[in-house]
Amino acid sequence: MKRRNLLRCALAAGLTAPAFAALTAARTDVDQALSPDTPQDLADLEAAAESYGYGYHGQQPTRVLADLVTDFATLRPLLTVPQPAPIRARLCRTAGQMAGMTAIVLHDLGSRRESRAWFATAARASAESGDDQLHAWVLAREAMVPLNYGAPKAAADLADQARHAAGTRPTAAATLAAAVAARAYAVNHQSEQARAALAAADALMGRLPESERSDTWLTYGEQKHHVHLSHAYTTLGDTARAHESQQRALELSAPTSTMTRTLLHIDDAACAHHDGDSEQACRRTIAALTGLPDGYRTGLVRRRALDLYEAIPTEHHHERAVRELRDVLAA
Repeated sequence: MKRRNLLRCALAAGLTAPAFAALTAARTDVDQALSPDTPQDLADLEAAAESYGYGYHGQQPTRVLADLVTDFATLRPLLTVPQPAPIRARLCRTAGQMAGMTAIVLHDLGSRRESRAWFATAARASAESGDDQLHAWVLAREAMVPLNYGAPKAAADLADQARHAAGTRPTAAATLAAAVAARAYAVNHQSEQARAALAAADALMGRLPESERSDTWLTYGEQKHHVHLSHAYTTLGDTARAHESQQRALELSAPTSTMTRTLLHIDDAACAHHDGDSEQACRRTIAALTGLPDGYRTGLVRRRALDLYEAIPTEHHHERAVRELRDVLAA
């Protein structure tokens, strides 16, 4: 009777703020009784994770990192209270996705130690979620840290773990794991294993469902496939196939995909070096680096350019183009 009178008084003046507050209170009481353990923010956080999966969209990596970590922190109070198993699994899955994407940004920025720590958190969350494909995706993405920063054997071990976790079905995680394994084998001078992994990645890509082919961090589209092939074939010295993948990846990359396009241009430069034109390789790398906006000439991009510089024999380091590249890297 008391609530009825309160509602009548609140509604007597129309649909005002107090009226809406009273209506909301009545609805929330029943809603919580119907699903007492379902966090109201969970759907929003799942949508946020999906949105982050579309990458930088021309934003500076540090800005994306700040937004990601802010939303990730919102998960903590939801994970510290008891939840029904299906809700707990969804929360852990979202935590695994967000932690994994945070690790990707840190990797791109060159913060290897922090990246590995976030991947460890992502692995724990994905394992608890029960989502084998998410766990495989985390391992495959983590393998790119040692791959890009000088530990190809460790990268191959992680990629092999990812392939095992993903299984034999054509999934985004399985395809990514095979492609990353190919790159790691190539860098580790295991050309036979690299080509076998490339063949496996191509075969999985050919059977990959359309639902997993979109261009996001969490899926595996044609553009991403050719980015991986570009690096693998460049490292193997198969410059003809590398150029094919570079061209196709650039066609599929948005103009705002600054980091990806730069890495492809550096792969192209590395092909020039492999084909005997180190001067042109340096010129192309300098153009790729100096064309970058502030905040991008660090981390992975700098590492890839430095790899090219270090591949040039020291007896050529006195040459003008090589010296200019050294100066750009030192800036």
